[in-house]
Amino acid sequence: MNKPVELIIFDWDGTLFDSVGQIVASLQFAAQQFAQPLTDADAKSIIGLGLPEVAQRLFPSVPELHAAILKSYADHYVANSTGDRWFAGVSEMLHELKDAGLQLAVATGKSRKGLDRVLGQTNSRELFAATRAASETRSKPDPLMLAEILTETGIAAEQAIMVGDTSYDLEMALNIAMPRVGVSYGVHSIATLNQFQPLYIADSVNALRHFLLQQSALREAV
Repeated sequence: MNKPVELIIFDWDGTLFDSVGQIVASLQFAAQQFAQPLTDADAKSIIGLGLPEVAQRLFPSVPELHAAILKSYADHYVANSTGDRWFAGVSEMLHELKDAGLQLAVATGKSRKGLDRVLGQTNSRELFAATRAASETRSKPDPLMLAEILTETGIAAEQAIMVGDTSYDLEMALNIAMPRVGVSYGVHSIATLNQFQPLYIADSVNALRHFLLQQSALREAV
């Protein structure tokens, strides 16, 4: 990175929030309600996309059922995800980064309603300078949500880092020439993440914390 980092943008599910298992379970529930075949691997593979894109990828032959399937998924997820929490160490990491003077943001495939719910669930609204949900912009890997966050915060792409657990996150950042960091404890494999030339791939929240704080230290040294 040629310029010091000023902004860290995080994906939510599988990066900050330990919710992948429940997302898969709720997708499976919805598929079963409408007699649609779905493997756990396929359900997991689309985490990070916006909900319309999820339906198109997983159930392409029944577009007339998409709205009903997504409603079934959302209802099941809300009813069964009240115990979902941040990965251990995430809260401490976010507070440390903010205390170091970095701005934080969220770019997620969730709907705005879903994002607002989990921001409240984690009492974290005040931590983030900007948030974008797929329902109010374009789905990953289109970089529009990142462009909107950059405009809102007044920070250039080269002074931001996108952090995510899927190819969609890293491809989105690549599409806007934003530095990017992968995490391997979420959805996609290290091999998949490496296709998008990340600065680093963290195998734990603690490793991610150390790397991002190093970036903050470099910023202070400039």
